[in-house]
Amino acid sequence: MKIILFLIFSPLFVCCNATQNQVGSKKTNVDYANTITANALKKHLYIYAGDEMEGRMTGTKGQYMASNYIRDFYVKEGIEEAPGTDNYFQNISASFFAGRRDAQPSENVVAFIKGSEKPEEIIVISAHLDHVGTDKEGNVFNGADDDGSGTVSILEIAQAFQQAVKDGNGPKRSILFLHVTGEEIGLYGSRYYTENPLFPLANTVCDLNIDMIGRVDPDKKDNPNYLYLIGSNMLSQELQDVSTEVNNKYTKLELDYKYDDPNDPNRFYYRSDHYNFAKNDVPIIFYFNGVHEDYHKMTDTPDKIEYDLMAKRAQLIFYTAWEIANRDQRIAVDKKQKKQV
Repeated sequence: MKIILFLIFSPLFVCCNATQNQVGSKKTNVDYANTITANALKKHLYIYAGDEMEGRMTGTKGQYMASNYIRDFYVKEGIEEAPGTDNYFQNISASFFAGRRDAQPSENVVAFIKGSEKPEEIIVISAHLDHVGTDKEGNVFNGADDDGSGTVSILEIAQAFQQAVKDGNGPKRSILFLHVTGEEIGLYGSRYYTENPLFPLANTVCDLNIDMIGRVDPDKKDNPNYLYLIGSNMLSQELQDVSTEVNNKYTKLELDYKYDDPNDPNRFYYRSDHYNFAKNDVPIIFYFNGVHEDYHKMTDTPDKIEYDLMAKRAQLIFYTAWEIANRDQRIAVDKKQKKQV
């Protein structure tokens, strides 16, 4: 009798388990976020901020090598070039950098994942690809944190989204991976993009801008599990609320808003590429670890990066982008950008 009952019910048991395994095997945002690893970031950054890139000064051979490195990554991953680019490059003529001695042409590098349901709505994830080059003796300013950390974080975030696409779980809204040039000499690349957008700024949901997320502010040595967020509620309270919710659920970093103080003398809100979006009333978040002793020095090298912490910060940005991309409604803009004074 026991044998008969086992034979009768065992196929049902196997079938149910198979169903459970099939359902349970569907990947989630956590699975994709976990593909953003310290080891992968480190591998990229030792190349991207290596001496061969010669400090990535805008318009130089080293900066062009850096742009090629970024493009080659997207080609390898099967992530498409953004419509309107020339083999991933949004070319910028030397005349755009007018007023600078020895101005040379340069380029933004732009890749694109098309949304599955609302492709016309665009989430921009940005970082600047340039740095300050070399000194007169040829010493290299590697710019590992500034902004190699942001650049390679975008590569890993893009790879995570692309894996979701391959699994049939791609974002509902489109994601634009924007690597801008000329930040160090005056936010030129982001200004060029916002004056010549590949998609209408009115359709741009937000810009998540990453500029230095690989180090620890000396003031935060006792609690390195933090990240400065700047401007997250300047134009959209909902954007900050989403950011807070995903952080509380997944990454549990201390989100520090001290640089949103309008009386802060650093005025960081106006000093990175997000501002060219913000002044066009596109909601932004600027992710930043703060200034440290190696900022804009030859000692900003890959060996000083906190890779585990950097991976966690990059995962927060991925989670935020994922949530914004997949919400039923576009996040609301409830404020207008105040003019810089």
